[in-house]
Amino acid sequence: PADTRDAVQARVRSAPAPVTDVARLCVCDLLVAQCDTNCCCDPDCSAEDFSLFATCSVPVVIGDSQLCSQKAAVYSLDVEANPPERIFKLIDKVNPSIFCIHATNYKQALYLKSPEMPTAENFDQLLDKFGGATFSAEPDSWNLDTDAQNPPEANETSRYEYGVPVQTEDAFLRLPSPVVSSWCSDANPAGFLVNQATKCIRSVSVEKCDSIQALSMLFYINSSILAVPKSSQMVNITVQSIVVQSLNGMRTLLSSSEVLRLPMVLDEVCINAVLGVNYHITYTDTGEIIEAAAAFVLGAISREALSVEQSFEISFTQENTQPVPLSGNPGYVVGLPVRAGFQPQGYPFPAALLSNKHSQLTILHSTSTQDCLAAQGARAPVLFGYNMISGCKLRITAAMKCQPLAQTLLDVLKGQSFPEYVASFGNSQAQDVLDWVPITQLHISEQMISHTLQSSCQIPVSLGIEVKWTKYGSLVNPQSRIVNVTATITTTTLKQLPSGRERIIPITSSVVFTDISSPAEPSYKAWPTINIKLPFDFFYPFV
Repeated sequence: PADTRDAVQARVRSAPAPVTDVARLCVCDLLVAQCDTNCCCDPDCSAEDFSLFATCSVPVVIGDSQLCSQKAAVYSLDVEANPPERIFKLIDKVNPSIFCIHATNYKQALYLKSPEMPTAENFDQLLDKFGGATFSAEPDSWNLDTDAQNPPEANETSRYEYGVPVQTEDAFLRLPSPVVSSWCSDANPAGFLVNQATKCIRSVSVEKCDSIQALSMLFYINSSILAVPKSSQMVNITVQSIVVQSLNGMRTLLSSSEVLRLPMVLDEVCINAVLGVNYHITYTDTGEIIEAAAAFVLGAISREALSVEQSFEISFTQENTQPVPLSGNPGYVVGLPVRAGFQPQGYPFPAALLSNKHSQLTILHSTSTQDCLAAQGARAPVLFGYNMISGCKLRITAAMKCQPLAQTLLDVLKGQSFPEYVASFGNSQAQDVLDWVPITQLHISEQMISHTLQSSCQIPVSLGIEVKWTKYGSLVNPQSRIVNVTATITTTTLKQLPSGRERIIPITSSVVFTDISSPAEPSYKAWPTINIKLPFDFFYPFV
């Protein structure tokens, strides 16, 4: 009918409310809180920065190229202006293709949800759900009434994003830090998913310590955190623990943290002053904060003190996950443990890499007795960039059996569960299979004349680990990346000892780090070389 056709055409002409605000979208904004060169959509760039740009690296920004109609942000530079200026325009872009998307009403596709990792417990369930040729992922409804689904505030973010300040009911969660000098500034916001640790100096007066807000616990927990930005749902900050520090530096953990301890003056000493705060934030995979806790260190300040050092730290943990200590972000930091893991048995495909007990690559830990049999189980973590060597001594008697002795020495060298993979970066996640480097295991045998005898056997005597790494990324801030790991077991032939005789064999473990980075090529041409031979006294009397 004509009326139905007119209604459909009117509906097509009225485009749905956009889900993505292209004016706030910037794909070339790579540096946090810094201006990216030639990135005209970077909100961290000022007018002075734009005047130094040569061009706009991303001139047009759109949300989804498959939409029928959408807004497009167009960036350009007015080089004729003095100084040059950035020009921003928001235009309507129409997709000429007849196969275009009119409305993005599939809500589950508008955000990234971490997939459920297969384990031994849920593998059969996931196989029944996704193992067939097809599986259903339809939402509950395909309602095209986008006007009802997209209220005017639909463009406002409903989740926290990386680096966004954690909002509270009055402003934002403060993490005091030094700005210009070492003095504390309370204007530093805590960024979402940005782990920070700061130290600064606070000016104090013992006579007025009970009136200094920054020395009170209430200053750090009295404002509730917003679960998501610009929402009415609040998350209270709970007190996780309280440690009291005396004037001589001795610390005591209080058994109860339910009672707040406010600063007060007692015998010309300010007690219960905040010396340190450690925030721990728990969030969901959709960017919602569900829990916040704070651990305090309260101390005493003498009357002679004019200032006190405070330390602050904040960390984030996703819900239903175990926090894994990182060794860098992203590249390895020298002195931190090399992270390792293994692929669990029973998986039909390499879908996940599970970290070992300590998530570290370890070697034999030397003991004071130097007895290999007593050192079994003692391990030391391999620290990135540190060449290490350790060992012990094995006393062999005629009563020892070959095979049990060889297995015992192998456990001493490699440990009970030697990992199969090493993380290429310091922050590699277990589900990112391509971020893990397999450990190549080699075996070398030291041949001896007595190996042809029936009474001889092979026992491992050394484990050598070579870690090859390279500098990855920008030359200004290169990141350390592991590209190859080789573990070499060296065995030797042991001849049967006569009855009553003993022999001592050294057992060693070593780790060597090798930098295989290619040297940076200079941007200028080298001076031409002249293939001639100068006289021997050409530079006389200089050497």
